[in-house]
Order: sequence, then C-alpha cells, then structure tokens
Amino acid sequence: MKIVLDAMGGDYAPQVTVEGAVQAARDFAFDIVLVGDKDIINRELKKYKDKKAKQHISIVHASEIVEMAESPTTPIRKKRDSSIAVAVNLLKEKKVDALVTAGNTGAAVAAAVLNLGLLPQIKRPGIAIAMPTLKEVSLLIDVGANIDPKPEHLLQYAIMANIYSRYILKKDNPSIGLLNIGEEASKGTELIKETYKLLSSQSGLNFIGNIEGRDLFSGRIDCIICDGFIGNIGLKICESIAETMVAFFKKEIGKNWLVRLGAVLCRPAFTALQKEVDYAECGGAPLLGVDGSYIIAHGGSNAKAIRNATKVARDFVDHKINQHIVGEINQ
Repeated sequence: MKIVLDAMGGDYAPQVTVEGAVQAARDFAFDIVLVGDKDIINRELKKYKDKKAKQHISIVHASEIVEMAESPTTPIRKKRDSSIAVAVNLLKEKKVDALVTAGNTGAAVAAAVLNLGLLPQIKRPGIAIAMPTLKEVSLLIDVGANIDPKPEHLLQYAIMANIYSRYILKKDNPSIGLLNIGEEASKGTELIKETYKLLSSQSGLNFIGNIEGRDLFSGRIDCIICDGFIGNIGLKICESIAETMVAFFKKEIGKNWLVRLGAVLCRPAFTALQKEVDYAECGGAPLLGVDGSYIIAHGGSNAKAIRNATKVARDFVDHKINQHIVGEINQ
C-alpha cells in the first residue's frame, strides 16, 4: 500500500501532516509519499527518531502551496506545481494507491475532478463523512463537493453511500433517508421532491423517505442524503455545538469545588464521550465518484486525524469501493 499525502495542506501543515505520516508508517507500515517543499518536510522529519517508520516515507518536491482561502481552480490554472496538484498527478499516473489531503476542499475537489475525472456514468462527486450517532455510525453525503446538484446527482449519492456503508461500515441493507424540512413527500424544494420520486421509484435501495435535521444523530438512518450546501452548513453547526458544549462544561466546572469533584469522578465517562465525537477518530471523508481513492481530511486535522485518514484510504482501496460503484451504478 502506497499513499500520497499532501504535506502542505491543512491549517497546521506541515507539522501535523508529517507527524501523522510518521504515526501511520509506524502503526500500519504504509509507504507514504509526502508532497511539498522538500527542505521544510525534511526539517520536520528530523524531529522524529523512529528510523523504521521513516524508511517507509519518501518525499516528492512541490514548490507551491494552495492556501485555504484561494480559488478552487488555483491548482489547475495558476499553481500547477502545488502540493495538491503534484499529489493528484501521482495518483493519476498510478504511482500511488490513494491520496489524502487536509487542504483547501474546493481546490482538492476541483483538482480531482479535472485531473482524475469521474467514474463511468457518475455525474458529480460527493464527500461522504461518517458521523457518530446514538446507535452506530451513519454516513452523510454530500458535505461540500457539490452545492448546486440535480436530482440525479443525489440519486447517485444514495447509490454510492449504500455501497460504502455495505463494504466499509458493514451494514447489510443500509437505510437511506433524504434530508428535508419535513417527512411528507410534498414538502421541500423542487430538487428534494424530484429526488424523492427518483429514490422511491428508480433506486432499488432501502429508501425510508424524508428525514429531518433532528434525525441526524438518532442512528435510525444509515445514509443521509443532501446537497453539499446544506450538508456543509449542517456539519459546521454540529462541530460548533460540540465545541461550545465543551466550553460551557469547562466554565461550569470552575464555579465551585463540589462541581470540580464531581467532574473528576466522571472523568472516564467524559473521556469516552470526547473520543466518540472527535472527528480525528474517523480521520477523513472519501470523495466518492472520482476515478481514484481520494480522502479529504478536516482542515483543522491534528496528527491523529491524518494518521486515521490514511487508514480510511487503505480500507477504501482494500474493499475496492470504486470497482463496486462502477459495477452497480449501471444496474
């Protein structure tokens, strides 16, 4: 298994990307190709003494960086020697098995679509993220790749989510829910109503109908389908709520000694809860529909998240997700 990592992508790159690569090489024995400024990456690598892990790491130089605020088309039009553009070319040329990036999401999606292309019959790619719920993990797609989809795009998202849930999340017959403002088929925008008809009549999936925002974490829906605009906003709101609740909790703990004592006694439960909702645990989200194994990690990823994103990439390749999508999309 050889994975290319955009070493310069992310809010805290290259420090956390290099550290995450070292952890992945140590724990999984992956061959990892770090793409970015060779001198900077080498300086970061010198911080680590694990010679065995570092034997699995190589560097491909890229002289440019796509910043988080730059246009999605930057790696295509202006910075063709950027770390993400060079990494995508390595994947396109089959020199690596999968790609992981925590960089500019728009640029990552554009580089994938324009350089790798889409799988046969797929109209648009979608980012699918695994979310913790009250029961098991659910899959939410799309969370930012396509903000203005058509009904057929959402239908294809449902098909791809079904495949990913079966092979990666080990769910035999995943339930599919369409995110809407109400459960009735008559509610929602024209996009949602037309998608509802397609999922009901043409998908052959376990479509349970419309679901509402309050159902996101119930665990009763395995695959939640929405457009990238709504999905991205919903995801960011969830992240903000989690951060705010932690801040509120810390504020309350500091009020008196009795509360602090109770917090100490409950520490194992709080630690377990924090792990349950930590996005670093899932690592990265697959960009489903592109012709390559392509994982997008959170821009604020730490080293642990980068490490785990490489594991997501490995599972994606091992379970031949793209081959299954091609095989089933035409049925």
